Amino acid sequence: MNHLAHALLAGDDDALRLGGMLGDFVRGVPDAAWPRGVVAGIRLHRAIDVYTDAHPEVLAAKARLAPPYRRYAGILLDMWFDHCLARAFPRWSTVPLTRFSVDLRALLCDRAAQLPPALRRFLAYMQAHDLPAAYAQPQVLGRALAGIGQRLQRANPLADALPVLQLQASALDGHFEVFFPELQAFARRWIEQERMGPG
Repeated sequence: MNHLAHALLAGDDDALRLGGMLGDFVRGVPDAAWPRGVVAGIRLHRAIDVYTDAHPEVLAAKARLAPPYRRYAGILLDMWFDHCLARAFPRWSTVPLTRFSVDLRALLCDRAAQLPPALRRFLAYMQAHDLPAAYAQPQVLGRALAGIGQRLQRANPLADALPVLQLQASALDGHFEVFFPELQAFARRWIEQERMGPG
Protein backbone atom coordinates (compact mmCIF):
# COMPACT_ATOMS: atom_id res chain seq x y z
CA MET A 1 0.00 0.00 0.00
CA ASN A 2 1.03 3.62 -0.49
CA HIS A 3 1.12 6.66 1.80
CA LEU A 4 -2.60 7.47 2.01
CA ALA A 5 -3.50 3.90 2.94
CA HIS A 6 -0.73 3.57 5.51
CA ALA A 7 -1.74 6.83 7.18
CA LEU A 8 -5.41 5.86 7.26
CA LEU A 9 -4.75 2.34 8.53
CA ALA A 10 -2.77 3.76 11.47
CA GLY A 11 -6.04 5.06 12.93
CA ASP A 12 -6.27 8.22 15.02
CA ASP A 13 -2.91 7.80 16.76
CA ASP A 14 -0.41 10.43 15.52
CA ALA A 15 2.58 8.34 16.60
CA LEU A 16 1.37 5.31 14.64
CA ARG A 17 0.57 7.54 11.68
CA LEU A 18 4.03 9.11 11.74
CA GLY A 19 5.56 5.64 11.91
CA GLY A 20 3.37 4.62 9.00
CA MET A 21 4.83 7.42 6.92
CA LEU A 22 8.37 6.61 8.03
CA GLY A 23 8.00 2.98 7.00
CA ASP A 24 9.15 3.52 3.42
CA PHE A 25 12.10 5.64 4.51
CA VAL A 26 13.57 3.57 7.36
CA ARG A 27 15.57 0.40 6.79
CA GLY A 28 16.51 -2.20 9.36
CA VAL A 29 15.94 -1.65 13.08
CA PRO A 30 14.22 1.70 13.76
CA ASP A 31 16.22 4.32 15.66
CA ALA A 32 15.76 3.84 19.40
CA ALA A 33 15.41 7.61 19.74
CA TRP A 34 11.93 7.41 18.21
CA PRO A 35 9.07 7.09 20.72
CA ARG A 36 7.60 3.63 21.20
CA GLY A 37 4.44 4.55 19.30
CA VAL A 38 6.39 5.72 16.26
CA VAL A 39 8.41 2.51 16.22
CA ALA A 40 5.16 0.57 16.45
CA GLY A 41 3.89 2.53 13.44
CA ILE A 42 6.96 1.49 11.43
CA ARG A 43 6.33 -2.12 12.43
CA LEU A 44 2.65 -1.78 11.49
CA HIS A 45 3.68 -0.42 8.08
CA ARG A 46 5.85 -3.48 7.51
CA ALA A 47 3.13 -5.85 8.70
CA ILE A 48 0.66 -4.23 6.29
CA ASP A 49 3.12 -4.66 3.43
CA VAL A 50 3.63 -8.36 4.22
CA TYR A 51 -0.13 -8.94 4.51
CA THR A 52 -0.77 -7.08 1.27
CA ASP A 53 1.87 -8.91 -0.75
CA ALA A 54 0.39 -12.30 0.18
CA HIS A 55 -3.30 -11.44 -0.17
CA PRO A 56 -5.14 -13.46 -2.87
CA GLU A 57 -6.93 -10.38 -4.26
CA VAL A 58 -3.64 -8.54 -4.64
CA LEU A 59 -2.02 -11.54 -6.30
CA ALA A 60 -4.98 -11.78 -8.68
CA ALA A 61 -4.72 -8.07 -9.46
CA LYS A 62 -1.00 -8.39 -10.19
CA ALA A 63 -1.70 -11.27 -12.57
CA ARG A 64 -3.90 -8.97 -14.68
CA LEU A 65 -0.88 -6.85 -15.65
CA ALA A 66 0.94 -8.16 -18.69
CA PRO A 67 4.70 -7.83 -19.21
CA PRO A 68 6.55 -5.52 -18.96
CA TYR A 69 4.18 -4.00 -16.40
CA ARG A 70 3.86 -7.15 -14.29
CA ARG A 71 7.47 -6.79 -13.15
CA TYR A 72 6.42 -3.49 -11.52
CA ALA A 73 3.00 -4.68 -10.36
CA GLY A 74 3.78 -4.04 -6.69
CA ILE A 75 4.51 -0.35 -7.32
CA LEU A 76 1.63 0.04 -9.75
CA LEU A 77 -0.96 -1.50 -7.44
CA ASP A 78 0.29 0.42 -4.41
CA MET A 79 -0.33 3.62 -6.33
CA TRP A 80 -3.58 2.51 -7.97
CA PHE A 81 -5.02 1.39 -4.64
CA ASP A 82 -4.24 4.80 -3.11
CA HIS A 83 -6.06 6.25 -6.14
CA CYS A 84 -9.05 4.00 -5.39
CA LEU A 85 -8.95 5.00 -1.74
CA ALA A 86 -8.75 8.72 -2.51
CA ARG A 87 -11.59 8.61 -5.05
CA ALA A 88 -14.00 7.06 -2.55
CA PHE A 89 -12.49 8.36 0.69
CA PRO A 90 -15.84 9.08 2.44
CA ARG A 91 -16.54 5.34 2.31
CA TRP A 92 -13.44 4.59 4.33
CA SER A 93 -13.05 7.58 6.66
CA THR A 94 -15.28 10.01 8.56
CA VAL A 95 -12.65 12.72 7.99
CA PRO A 96 -12.87 14.52 4.61
CA LEU A 97 -9.97 13.75 2.30
CA THR A 98 -8.77 17.35 2.12
CA ARG A 99 -8.68 17.68 5.92
CA PHE A 100 -7.00 14.30 6.30
CA SER A 101 -4.33 15.30 3.79
CA VAL A 102 -3.68 18.70 5.39
CA ASP A 103 -3.48 17.14 8.86
CA LEU A 104 -1.05 14.47 7.68
CA ARG A 105 1.27 17.07 6.15
CA ALA A 106 1.01 19.17 9.32
CA LEU A 107 2.06 16.17 11.40
CA LEU A 108 5.11 15.65 9.21
CA CYS A 109 5.95 19.37 9.29
CA ASP A 110 5.82 19.36 13.09
CA ARG A 111 8.44 16.60 13.14
CA ALA A 112 10.38 17.71 10.05
CA ALA A 113 13.68 18.20 11.89
CA GLN A 114 13.64 14.55 12.94
CA LEU A 115 12.63 13.06 9.60
CA PRO A 116 15.12 11.26 7.35
CA PRO A 117 16.31 13.49 4.49
CA ALA A 118 14.40 11.47 1.90
CA LEU A 119 11.12 11.92 3.77
CA ARG A 120 11.79 15.65 4.19
CA ARG A 121 12.23 15.88 0.42
CA PHE A 122 9.04 13.91 -0.12
CA LEU A 123 7.20 16.18 2.32
CA ALA A 124 8.14 19.15 0.13
CA TYR A 125 6.77 17.25 -2.86
CA MET A 126 3.58 16.48 -0.91
CA GLN A 127 3.16 20.16 -0.08
CA ALA A 128 3.72 21.25 -3.65
CA HIS A 129 1.26 18.74 -5.13
CA ASP A 130 -1.43 18.55 -2.42
CA LEU A 131 -0.70 14.93 -1.59
CA PRO A 132 -2.06 12.54 -0.66
CA ALA A 133 -5.46 14.11 -1.51
CA ALA A 134 -4.48 14.72 -5.13
CA TYR A 135 -3.96 10.98 -5.70
CA ALA A 136 -7.69 11.04 -6.53
CA GLN A 137 -6.78 12.77 -9.81
CA PRO A 138 -5.58 10.46 -12.62
CA GLN A 139 -3.14 13.01 -14.00
CA VAL A 140 -1.45 13.33 -10.60
CA LEU A 141 -1.20 9.56 -10.36
CA GLY A 142 0.36 9.46 -13.83
CA ARG A 143 2.96 12.08 -12.91
CA ALA A 144 3.77 10.25 -9.69
CA LEU A 145 4.33 6.99 -11.56
CA ALA A 146 6.58 8.75 -14.06
CA GLY A 147 8.56 10.28 -11.19
CA ILE A 148 9.04 6.90 -9.56
CA GLY A 149 10.18 5.51 -12.89
CA GLN A 150 12.81 8.23 -13.23
CA ARG A 151 14.23 7.33 -9.82
CA LEU A 152 14.66 3.66 -10.65
CA GLN A 153 18.08 2.70 -11.96
CA ARG A 154 16.98 0.48 -14.82
CA ALA A 155 14.79 1.40 -17.77
CA ASN A 156 11.11 0.82 -16.95
CA PRO A 157 7.60 1.44 -18.31
CA LEU A 158 6.15 3.32 -15.33
CA ALA A 159 5.74 6.60 -17.22
CA ASP A 160 3.42 4.79 -19.64
CA ALA A 161 1.55 2.72 -17.08
CA LEU A 162 -1.49 4.91 -16.32
CA PRO A 163 -3.46 4.00 -19.48
CA VAL A 164 -2.73 0.32 -18.82
CA LEU A 165 -4.15 0.64 -15.30
CA GLN A 166 -7.14 2.60 -16.55
CA LEU A 167 -7.97 -0.13 -19.07
CA GLN A 168 -8.05 -2.59 -16.17
CA ALA A 169 -9.77 -0.15 -13.80
CA SER A 170 -13.01 -2.06 -13.33
CA ALA A 171 -11.26 -5.32 -12.47
CA LEU A 172 -8.58 -3.69 -10.31
CA ASP A 173 -11.19 -1.69 -8.42
CA GLY A 174 -13.11 -4.91 -7.81
CA HIS A 175 -10.04 -6.52 -6.25
CA PHE A 176 -9.55 -3.42 -4.08
CA GLU A 177 -13.18 -3.50 -2.89
CA VAL A 178 -12.72 -7.03 -1.55
CA PHE A 179 -9.18 -6.56 -0.28
CA PHE A 180 -9.27 -3.24 1.55
CA PRO A 181 -11.92 -4.05 4.20
CA GLU A 182 -9.92 -7.17 5.06
CA LEU A 183 -6.76 -5.08 5.31
CA GLN A 184 -8.57 -2.63 7.60
CA ALA A 185 -9.61 -5.48 9.86
CA PHE A 186 -6.04 -6.80 9.89
CA ALA A 187 -4.65 -3.38 10.86
CA ARG A 188 -7.22 -2.95 13.64
CA ARG A 189 -6.34 -6.37 15.08
CA TRP A 190 -2.63 -5.57 14.90
CA ILE A 191 -3.09 -2.27 16.71
CA GLU A 192 -5.26 -3.87 19.39
CA GLN A 193 -2.70 -6.60 20.00
CA GLU A 194 0.06 -4.00 20.19
CA ARG A 195 -1.88 -2.05 22.82
CA MET A 196 -2.53 -5.20 24.86
CA GLY A 197 1.19 -5.95 24.90
CA PRO A 198 2.84 -9.31 25.69
CA GLY A 199 0.61 -11.92 27.22
